[in-house]
Amino acid sequence: MWEPHPDWQPLPGGPSGARLWRVEADGRGWVVKRLARPDVDEPAVVGRADHPGYWRREAHVAQAPGFVDGPGLVPAGFGAVEEDADGVTVWAEEVLGEPPTGLLVARCLGSFASAAYDAPAWASRDLLRRRLELAEQRGGWRTLARTTLADVTAALWDRRSHWLARLEQLPQGRLHGDAVPGNFLATRGAEVVTADWQAVGVGPVGTDVGYWALSSREDFEVLLDAFCVPGVDRTSAAVAARVTAAYSVLSRAEWALAQAAAGEGALAGKFRHPAVAPYLRAVQRQFPQIEALL
Repeated sequence: MWEPHPDWQPLPGGPSGARLWRVEADGRGWVVKRLARPDVDEPAVVGRADHPGYWRREAHVAQAPGFVDGPGLVPAGFGAVEEDADGVTVWAEEVLGEPPTGLLVARCLGSFASAAYDAPAWASRDLLRRRLELAEQRGGWRTLARTTLADVTAALWDRRSHWLARLEQLPQGRLHGDAVPGNFLATRGAEVVTADWQAVGVGPVGTDVGYWALSSREDFEVLLDAFCVPGVDRTSAAVAARVTAAYSVLSRAEWALAQAAAGEGALAGKFRHPAVAPYLRAVQRQFPQIEALL
């Protein structure tokens, strides 16, 4: 059975199914990620190369990084990729430097999405559709239906097929797939060194900046302006970004509320809970995007 070296320093975070360590080797710092091979009782989708949840995508990225090597976003340098019966271990260089601004991230996401690409078989597809399928398996937005947002969320949930079909008609480009602050490590000239390529793939141009809007301090329209580098159609990108922002922020709020609802007490009394309130504030902030889809 695979075990990390005792000298490795565990790091917090890491995507589902992965663990991280900081390692000193060859006079350099490394971040080591362990991708565990799925158990037989795990969903079959983790073995599908085009599914966002594909378990070994980051190993493919490390072995063939050309698909993610700019412009805009660039990976840290990769080291060894070691496979065994229990999974895969991926070594990447530790990156230290000035964190990028929100606007720089948005611009680099646009450059990354608008550039020419040759998608490998392991590139993810249908990212938002797959995320909404997970929400559907949990019964949809049932907890939000118990709030004052019930009419809005019911209308948007009922229209999800319409908007997913609309996304398929938009220009397609490369997506990082998980545009959150912890994955944008440092600036390198005009580019951003980026980590966690678990969901990287192809989808509607504008998807990443819509997801980034949920975390960035800048307003949605400001981020969209920065994202729309030459080669990006703003009208199409705005649709992709709004659909992504609206459905993602509501799905995240549903998840947080559902966790809180399992405890004792009225649901309304939990809106201020520190595990819930940030998600509800995010919904308030993105309400213009939600309204635009109704």
